[in-house]
Amino acid sequence: MKVTGITILFWPLSMVLLSDKIQSSKREVQCNFTEKNYSLIPADIKKDVTILDLSYNQITLNGTDTRVLQTYFLLTELYLIENNVTVLHNNSFDNLSSLEILNICRNSIYVIQQGAFLGLNKLKQLHLCQNKIEQLNADIFVPLRDLKLLNLQGNLISYLDVPPLFHLELITLYGNLWNCSCSLFNLQNWLNTSNVTLENENITMCSYPNSLKSYNIKTVPPKAECHSKLPSPVTEDLYIHFQPISNSTFNSSLNNLTRNSEHIPLGKSWAFLVGVVVTALTTSLLIFIAIKCPIWYNILLSYNHHRLEEHEAETYEDGFTGNPSSLSQIPETNSEETTVIFEQLHSFVVDDDGFIEDKYIDIHELREEN
Repeated sequence: MKVTGITILFWPLSMVLLSDKIQSSKREVQCNFTEKNYSLIPADIKKDVTILDLSYNQITLNGTDTRVLQTYFLLTELYLIENNVTVLHNNSFDNLSSLEILNICRNSIYVIQQGAFLGLNKLKQLHLCQNKIEQLNADIFVPLRDLKLLNLQGNLISYLDVPPLFHLELITLYGNLWNCSCSLFNLQNWLNTSNVTLENENITMCSYPNSLKSYNIKTVPPKAECHSKLPSPVTEDLYIHFQPISNSTFNSSLNNLTRNSEHIPLGKSWAFLVGVVVTALTTSLLIFIAIKCPIWYNILLSYNHHRLEEHEAETYEDGFTGNPSSLSQIPETNSEETTVIFEQLHSFVVDDDGFIEDKYIDIHELREEN
């Protein structure tokens, strides 16, 4: 009974202590470093910080910033308003699994890589307003399963695919360059049929074409041909059916794809094409030279002849005469007649010009004719 009485007596006190412990574990630790002219995220901030405000600095969110930022894994709110961020790289926030609010408004962001928001499974608010974003791939929002607010106000967006955010409640799209042609029809249909609220709907106006500038993107009348281009809507049941695929598998696959894409050189097809063309031309040139060289050689030799000197003719005539008795019968002639006879005899000798001697001509008949 004493033990029971003591337990009953101290039970309220134990509950109070337990409540204080739970509250202390959820205590917010705020760090404000606004307008410090920082170019890098400080590495000496308390590791138990939960709310970090680094607005109005010169931070670029480069590789060094990303490594430092991932050490503050208890963050629930992060503010990087009006810094010098231009690119959101893959895995910039992948260790901030408790982050619920991310505000990167009024920077100069123009590129958001597909894996930039990996790891932000609990993010509820994403503010990307007043940047220089022109295009957004809807797949970058896939890891943001609990996102409820998306702010894209004041960018350069003209077209947006329907984001796969089935828990989204509020979206801000005014201040962009919306093209209200058929490309907007899917987004318009999603805004009109889903439970998402379009903030400042009345000022979210079309920029193109000029004839539709007086309409907002939610009420602009679609053209008749746009209805035939509307694909089958993706239902939430399909999304839920897709969820059993583990997120770790998806993340690891995307990380591997990103890692490989950083090491594999892109855009080298032109070099391969140039190599093929050069090889083909070189081979053709070698074949052409191999075929034409003998012909050129023969043509060169055909122009390499010269008239034999008189003493060379006499020497050649002595060597050419195979029958001394036949030559003894030749009457005496002067030097001019000797030269003519040699030239006629020389015409039947095999020469370097490739012609074949006609052996059917009788040399005695030739002598009688002369």
